[in-house]
Amino acid sequence: MGTQTSSGTTASGPTASRRASSGTASSDVGDALPVSALPVSARPASGLHAAALATLRSWTAPTPEQERLRARYVAHLEAHDRADDDGVYRDCVPDHLTASTVVLSHDGAQVLLTLHAKARRWFQLGGHLEAGDATPAAAAAREAREESGIAGLVLDAVPVHLDEHVVPFCRPGTGDPARPVHHLDVRFVAVAPADAETAVSDESLDLRWWPVDALPDPELAELVMRARARLGGA
Repeated sequence: MGTQTSSGTTASGPTASRRASSGTASSDVGDALPVSALPVSARPASGLHAAALATLRSWTAPTPEQERLRARYVAHLEAHDRADDDGVYRDCVPDHLTASTVVLSHDGAQVLLTLHAKARRWFQLGGHLEAGDATPAAAAAREAREESGIAGLVLDAVPVHLDEHVVPFCRPGTGDPARPVHHLDVRFVAVAPADAETAVSDESLDLRWWPVDALPDPELAELVMRARARLGGA
């Protein structure tokens, strides 16, 4: 299985080209305008959008439910394909992508979880995609690095799991309690070095290694199982 470091996660994807029309007959009607000259609403979506779409289109889902979610994510991105509405950043509401990482110990026996400050629940590490992220895997690696304080995490750039969930405290949100934000989470796995030292981030109340067979929340069991299976664990 190929893995790559968070600093080496790169991707390229197709970018759409658009042509402008003045609406009147002209000998220059076929000339293409530079993207920067187009209004934001007419510009193609970001490279991150293209990378996310490529990742999800090519991913082989392990179960029918995961395939349903994969198709749901792809449809979401295909419906949000403009620079001012590309479906990957938090200002796309009510739905947008997020990225997270199951951080395993070097021997695969433990998983690093964060006690989320807002949700007050134990989760894997993760968060929103940002403009500097080249791919969802790069976003997941960045979040894992920021929230764990661990240098030298080795992240596998192939997703292990998808999960859609409601997040009522996500901001800016929709402004309508009856229309909450949904996170379309793309989940990866990373391995920490044997001498890993952790540091609690401002977004966390606690950070702790848990045995994979004694997780604090049963809802994490499938995710951790698939992460370990991806790396050849039990």
